[in-house]
Amino acid sequence: MTGRPVPAAVSPDHGGLDGATARRRYVTVSFLFWLPIGMSIATGVLLFTERGMGLAAIAGFYAVHSLTAAAMELPTGGLSDVIGRRPVLAIAGLLNLTAFTLIGLGAAGWAIALGMGLMGLARALSSGPAEAWYVDTVHAHAGPDADLRTGLARGSSATSAALALGTLLGGGLPWLLGLAPGAGEWLADTTGGLVIPLSVPALLGALVEGVFVLYVLSALPEPPRPRTTLRRVMGGVPAAIAAGLRLGARDALIRRILLTASAAGAALAAVELLTPGRAAALMGTAESGALVFAGLACAGFLCSALGSQLAPLVARFAGSSERAVLASLGLVTLGLTLLGLTTHTMSPLATTVAVTGYGLVYLGLGAAGPNENDLLHRRVDASGRATALSVQSLSLQLVAAGAGLGAGALPPGPLPWLLAATAVLAGALLWVRRAAPVPPHHGPSATGGPVAAPVPAGPLHDTAPEEIHPHARPT
Repeated sequence: MTGRPVPAAVSPDHGGLDGATARRRYVTVSFLFWLPIGMSIATGVLLFTERGMGLAAIAGFYAVHSLTAAAMELPTGGLSDVIGRRPVLAIAGLLNLTAFTLIGLGAAGWAIALGMGLMGLARALSSGPAEAWYVDTVHAHAGPDADLRTGLARGSSATSAALALGTLLGGGLPWLLGLAPGAGEWLADTTGGLVIPLSVPALLGALVEGVFVLYVLSALPEPPRPRTTLRRVMGGVPAAIAAGLRLGARDALIRRILLTASAAGAALAAVELLTPGRAAALMGTAESGALVFAGLACAGFLCSALGSQLAPLVARFAGSSERAVLASLGLVTLGLTLLGLTTHTMSPLATTVAVTGYGLVYLGLGAAGPNENDLLHRRVDASGRATALSVQSLSLQLVAAGAGLGAGALPPGPLPWLLAATAVLAGALLWVRRAAPVPPHHGPSATGGPVAAPVPAGPLHDTAPEEIHPHARPT
């Protein structure tokens, strides 16, 4: 694979931003996008219940979100590669603004379902453009060999920090309003029942999304792209999707990254589905269990942020990004195993071990992500970068959906946890061969082995089957 000139559609003019400035803006965008989502985590189910929705209806709302995100993942990734990163991010923010408004004010099931669907669409739109913008800008300023891990790690840390802070704010605001005598009744009476304390986090999230849109439009310069028409856009998106689907088929390294994302999806599905029930069983009531889970989720996001910050250091100590991914996934496997082995007892020691395992899962996933994505970005060029990220996100979401259904159907106990641990272990073993010492030459080995130095990534259609030796990001 040979280096090629940057296509005119992604000219190196990114407003003259240097790497440090681009990194700060990428971190800010990541934080602003995920803060409102974090605020909805603690109150979502409770808000829908307060609106009179049953558990079956609530499960349907979340299914609408997941299926919309999965169905639109590849088309929206291709759209970003065709019309640009900034407009797609702005559209995602506007969709989320509308979604949070509908969820915060909606008392009817159709309004909540529509809001969850719009949020799923926004999730699909946002899965690649911000990171693709950052990588494009750094490459334009410092070339294709510029360090990406630091910026990717900080962006992932900002995402985790936003989710942690948002979870605390979302859980704390209704509680604080409940402390003020008559505040909840005043809100409901003043708004005709549209606004209740549990809906305040969603409405505040809508305001934050407005700030996000304004920041994206003002702070993320892009090179001018060729004037296009709706017909050209619709024609370019399928081509980008097809190129994304060819990634895993043609390139062994990218195939490993996609399979690793699938393993991470299995881990997250088990943790998110099974942990709330364990917290409720530990505390004795659903309400106190929900409070404990909110605190535990916040701690998990902080562990993920710490892991992301440590990702470059792990790669340096391990000797390569491939070894770093292997070590990080080993940590995730250990955490899931500890959670599985402690399911049948609630002794203080078992609880401590389980909490430790929970933290290790998120710490390992946070450390693996930046190293995986640095590898990915050195394998594809700007014309297909957002599509590649969408393929990666799709791999995670589809496996997470299937693993969640499977874990829910299995009998309670260690089995669901240990199956998830097995899936992650299988993902880690994919990197064992890549963790071998790299030959000292700079071309592909006679056996198709790794090369010693990164090779500038060509267009998606020119992705070569041999492998390279660089680095990556978190899910």
